[in-house]
Amino acid sequence: MTKRILVIEDDEDILQVLETVLTHKKFSVKGIEQTNDIFETIKTYKPDLILTDYLLSGLNGGKICQLIKSNKETCHLPVILISAYPTLASSFGSFGFDAFINKPFNIGELVKQIDSLINKNQNLHD
Repeated sequence: MTKRILVIEDDEDILQVLETVLTHKKFSVKGIEQTNDIFETIKTYKPDLILTDYLLSGLNGGKICQLIKSNKETCHLPVILISAYPTLASSFGSFGFDAFINKPFNIGELVKQIDSLINKNQNLHD
């Protein structure tokens, strides 16, 4: 079964690269630039993992992650936070993300991290 990834990224070029690469790696990908209701987006798309940039217009990725992790219906979803500001990573602890990846990122490492988190989450809920 194809695993679904929800990508939240407001840089169109990066979003397009992520969609292309992840689709090529046999994931089903929904890319959005922002969301006014993360829970409605999750409910309709049913992702296996969420990949979000930290700096977004509107709610930042950290806050989106915090909302997901504090909701009993979505707290099981793995969330990867990506950012071009790795020095901020130490202040990200309270958001509850499952992994942090620096921009620019290595595609191979990103895919490896995605596979690892999806497999770990699937094993926990089988």
